[in-house]
Amino acid sequence: MKKNKIFKLLFTIFLVSFTFNTSAIEPDVFVQSTVNRAAETLGGNLSKEERIEELKKIAADTVDIKGIGFYSLGKHRKGLSKEKLNEYSEVFKEYFMTSFSSRLAEYSNPIIEVNSKEKINENYTIVSSTLVATAKRPEIKIEWRIYTKNPETPLIRDLIIEGLSLARTQKEEFNSIIQGADGDIEALLNNLKNFSNK
Repeated sequence: MKKNKIFKLLFTIFLVSFTFNTSAIEPDVFVQSTVNRAAETLGGNLSKEERIEELKKIAADTVDIKGIGFYSLGKHRKGLSKEKLNEYSEVFKEYFMTSFSSRLAEYSNPIIEVNSKEKINENYTIVSSTLVATAKRPEIKIEWRIYTKNPETPLIRDLIIEGLSLARTQKEEFNSIIQGADGDIEALLNNLKNFSNK
């Protein structure tokens, strides 16, 4: 009986401690932490293959891949069955991971400075940053659209590079592929699969 009471007390203390230790992560801090993590990976002594695997882990932790996938599908999402939508989500995830990691792996030690943040509403904050110029590339302005519905686990929903939304551009490309196939989603799925299997 006494042991049971002690167990309950310890369990209560654990719950209280956990509650007080969980707190919201500010979007600008989240972005700076994410880019620092990526820069450490890109600046380390890893092979390209190892960089790609580490970058995939970072993407899985910080990007709302499912949300971006649904947004990119646009109006075509409504006509899909649950099974086809699940298939699309899996194919898109593999496509996103491959595209994100292989392209970013070409960079070496990028320096991104977070400048400011602007809360749009309870769900979104725009974080403004700058990719510092080097001898090989000019300075680039990057805005991060951060989804903060759960402030303890913010996620990246879009990157706006020099005013160009990557998510919107991707949505337009996906729509063009589907429209070119008379509305057949299989054309997009095959396109994404082919990219991932290169």
